[in-house]
Amino acid sequence: MNERPDVQALSGVDTDVYEAVSGLAVQGRRATVAEVAHATDLPEETVRRSLDGLTEAGWLKAAGTAYVLGPHGWGLEY
Repeated sequence: MNERPDVQALSGVDTDVYEAVSGLAVQGRRATVAEVAHATDLPEETVRRSLDGLTEAGWLKAAGTAYVLGPHGWGLEY
């Protein structure tokens, strides 16, 4: 099984996109491309590429037309 790269190895765009998805997850929501684009002020195509890359790396999971956090060993506490 391949290990995911450390979160600190993510690009600035990927970090922004991941944080937007995480923020929606805290609210109990799934992240759509449009919501992430709005939250990050990035073009939808850039967001889509980032979401696809983060999904391929295992950081996120596709859930229909939205995205959710992938498996992780840490909790979100706010």
